[in-house]
Amino acid sequence: MAPRLKPSGLTKGLAVEAARQLAPRAVQLAPGLTQSFVREALHRAIQGVGPLPPAAAAADEQLREQRGNVDKAIREVIENHVAYAGVEGLATNLGGLITATVVAPASIAGLALIQCRMVAGIAHLRGHDLDDPRVRNAILVCILGEDVVTKMVKRHQVPAPPMAIATAPHHDPTLDRTVSAVLAGELVGRVVGKRMVTTIGKRVPLVGGAVGGVADAWSTWRVGRYAGREFLPRAAR
Repeated sequence: MAPRLKPSGLTKGLAVEAARQLAPRAVQLAPGLTQSFVREALHRAIQGVGPLPPAAAAADEQLREQRGNVDKAIREVIENHVAYAGVEGLATNLGGLITATVVAPASIAGLALIQCRMVAGIAHLRGHDLDDPRVRNAILVCILGEDVVTKMVKRHQVPAPPMAIATAPHHDPTLDRTVSAVLAGELVGRVVGKRMVTTIGKRVPLVGGAVGGVADAWSTWRVGRYAGREFLPRAAR
C-alpha cells in the first residue's frame, strides 16, 4: 500500500501559489486548453468517443440494470466514472513534476471528458435534454464544483447554480464563453496544483501517480454528488 501523503500547511501554501503561477504557463504549453477545448470535451462526452458510448446511452443501460430506479442508476454512473478517473489519474500522473508539462494536457483532457460524461449522464437520467445549450452550460458549471460555484455566484461571475442555469427561461450565449474559459483555467490549476503537492510532499514519482489517481477519483466523486443534488427531476412536458 502506498504511504499516505501528508503535506504540511507550508507545503500546501507553496503548492497553491506555484499552481497559480504555473497555470497560465500550462495553458500556453497546451494551446488546445481553451474555450473550444472545453466544448469539444463536452461534445465528445455526450456523443461518445472511442470505446465509451454516448453519455445518455450509458446512463440508460445503468437504468435498465437498476430496473428503472433512477437514484440507484445515478449512483452506478458516479461509481463507474470514479473508477475511470482513478485509472486515468494514475496513468497520467506517473513521472513527477519534471514531466508535468508533457502529461498535463492528457490529464486535463481525460479528467474533463470523464467528468463531463458523468454529469451529462446524471442530467439525462433526471430528464434534462443534453442538446439544450442551457443544460450543457449547467453541466460545465457542475464540474467547477460546489465551492467554486458558490463563490462565483456571490461575485456575480455566473448568474446561478447549475439547476437554475439548466432551467433558465432563455439561453444566454455570453455564458457559454464565461463558463468555458473559467473551467479551462480551473482544470489546469487543479492538475498543476495536484502535481505540486505530490512532488513537494514526497518527490517520489510512483507515489505521485498513486496520489494523483486518488485525487482524480475523489474530485470526480464530489462532482458527481454535487450534480446529483443539483439536477433535480425535470417535470414532464
